[in-house]
Amino acid sequence: MKQIIALGGGGFSMEPHNPLLDTYILQQSKKANPKICFVPTASGDSENYISRFYSFFDSHQCIPSHLSLFSPPTRDLESFILDKDIIYVGGGNTKNLLALWKEWSLDRIFKAAWHEGILLTGISAGSICWFEEGITDSYGGGNLQPINCLGFLPGSNCPHYDGEINRKPAYHDLVQAKKLSSGLAVDDGVAVHFIDQEVHKIVSSKPNGKAYRVSLDEGIKEQELSVEYLGSM
Repeated sequence: MKQIIALGGGGFSMEPHNPLLDTYILQQSKKANPKICFVPTASGDSENYISRFYSFFDSHQCIPSHLSLFSPPTRDLESFILDKDIIYVGGGNTKNLLALWKEWSLDRIFKAAWHEGILLTGISAGSICWFEEGITDSYGGGNLQPINCLGFLPGSNCPHYDGEINRKPAYHDLVQAKKLSSGLAVDDGVAVHFIDQEVHKIVSSKPNGKAYRVSLDEGIKEQELSVEYLGSM
């Protein structure tokens, strides 16, 4: 079973006192004490980001670790990755993330991990990266632009749909101009759980979290999707 959980925002880095999304991720591994590896490439291996990861996951039933490409834990990255149960990719610069991953063959390694049943997840850049395309501010200047990604999941992805004022209009404009394919727009605090490239469930850490399927059909069509609030479980 191939699993990806794409977070529009939230988790330990955005909601440090709301464990609902990260707890959900841990539960999907089906392991009593899953090995979860944080990949902070998009942030330039920010020490603060890594510290926040350990601060959260050290207090939960799991075995946390992280993968730094600036200080690799081993020459055999493939064995290191394939030993894990969950790969959790942090946010930051998607373009730099993809370039570094390709240089280190992580694009191939993560695909192999996905096919072996290792759960892939991530926030923002760590969400966009799994799709065919995404909308990103990686190029600087404050502009949101399209970017080609790994293509594990079909279509495009827009995180932070309610969290950044420019996201929604920019995403609509790019889909309208056919610079991005149809795809999923996801609020902060909301995560889309894919099994074998199909949407299995959409969950939220807040009662009003939303997700949408955005497509082009004689103009932009925005279809609100069913979201399950984890706090009611």
